Amino acid sequence: MNSIPLTKAHGPGRPKDMEKRAAILEAAKALFIRNAFAGTSMDAIAAEAGVSKLTVYSHFGDKDNLFREVIRARIQDLLPEETYSFDPNADISDILNRVAQIHAHLDCDPENVGTFRAILSDCRQGNPRYGKLMWEEGPMRTRGLMERLLQQAVDAGKLDIPDVSRASIQLMSLIKGDMMMRRMFGCADCVQTYAKEIEENARAGVVMFLRAYAPR
Repeated sequence: MNSIPLTKAHGPGRPKDMEKRAAILEAAKALFIRNAFAGTSMDAIAAEAGVSKLTVYSHFGDKDNLFREVIRARIQDLLPEETYSFDPNADISDILNRVAQIHAHLDCDPENVGTFRAILSDCRQGNPRYGKLMWEEGPMRTRGLMERLLQQAVDAGKLDIPDVSRASIQLMSLIKGDMMMRRMFGCADCVQTYAKEIEENARAGVVMFLRAYAPR
């Protein structure tokens, strides 16, 4: 009797090496901050990550997409979706103060400010699309999550806001004040005093926001 040849089943394919992917993201983040987007090559990223350039391209496709993934991963690590969770049984002031303190400290973090400087450097050199990528993955994402939180508070009767989209921008501006700009221009001389001001400014921003939008 003739034997029937067995055909080896093919799986869905070799999964991506997540350690290499993480190493590429870390290397790209460090180089983008250090050299800005225009000054960072895929060769340099591959060398920094200890992988081949082909591996970098196989994971991310091109430099634009790699940059987007770096920003996305960074923002999601720093501001996961749970940051904007709403508890109908909690005091709205406590909820907003929690979010405000997290945002204020992250906005003024030296490494994050370094990232903003790198983006601005690229924009000045005529590369506005990199700033657009940063805007879409950073501020637009967090703004959407903040809008969701505020809308949930409105639906629960905790806030009275006629324009939630505009109010989310107002709250972000009140939280930030001029603290980030001071760090950007190197005017945060005393670390202890500056850290205290960040917290006080965020609390004051929430107080002002609630004066405008707390139910009468």
